[in-house]
Amino acid sequence: MLTEPHVHGRRLLHDWLPYCGEAPDPEGWLTHWNFAPELIACLLVVTGVAHWKRVNLRAKPTYALLALFCFLYISPFCAFGSALFTVRIVHDVILAAVFAPLLIASFRLEDKSLPGTLTIWTAVHAITFWGWHAPALYGFAMSSDAVFWLMQITIVATAAAWWVKVIRSPAPAAATGLLATMVTMGALGALLTFANRAYYAPHWLTTRLWGLSPMEDQQIAGIVMWAPASLVYLIAALTILYRSLDSRAPA
Repeated sequence: MLTEPHVHGRRLLHDWLPYCGEAPDPEGWLTHWNFAPELIACLLVVTGVAHWKRVNLRAKPTYALLALFCFLYISPFCAFGSALFTVRIVHDVILAAVFAPLLIASFRLEDKSLPGTLTIWTAVHAITFWGWHAPALYGFAMSSDAVFWLMQITIVATAAAWWVKVIRSPAPAAATGLLATMVTMGALGALLTFANRAYYAPHWLTTRLWGLSPMEDQQIAGIVMWAPASLVYLIAALTILYRSLDSRAPA
């Protein structure tokens, strides 16, 4: 798949080979399933381990985790992310805000004690998420399978560690950590929304078939991060505070 960025008035060509395949068109994207052998093998192994260790796992979160894995990496949604940066942002937000908590719930990781403070893990997760959405690193991830999976693993790992710290912290500290993450997500969203140019070369030639310019695609992605994604953390913070106040209320 070729993109043609304009940098300093010069025309450059790059080959982009995303892990999820070439960007599909609107007519055929539902046929772009990803049945890569390593994915199917991983899914079968995890399913087998989950069945073997089912006494130690929570069933519903585990099934939800496996279903979400299939949606993100096997279903046509995976290839859809090769076409639109907005979809890729939705994918990454799901990893941090849904996949990581399901992983914790499935394997009861909230009982684990991790080194470092909530403040440190809030910063580590924010830096990881921001770093992978810097144009250069994002470009590497979209052109190398190894870097792509490094991106996926580090986003999930730092998010899971951060969520564990949130769960194990007192309500005020947990709410502060959630609100801090909401601010960092919103700041990245605002940066993408109000940028003066499209930053993400892998999508410079893939958005047209979907009726969007690269700039419009980036702006929608920014709005997604600025509003719905940030709202997840706000709701979680308010829920924790509400439950904390409710538990202190006299019977």
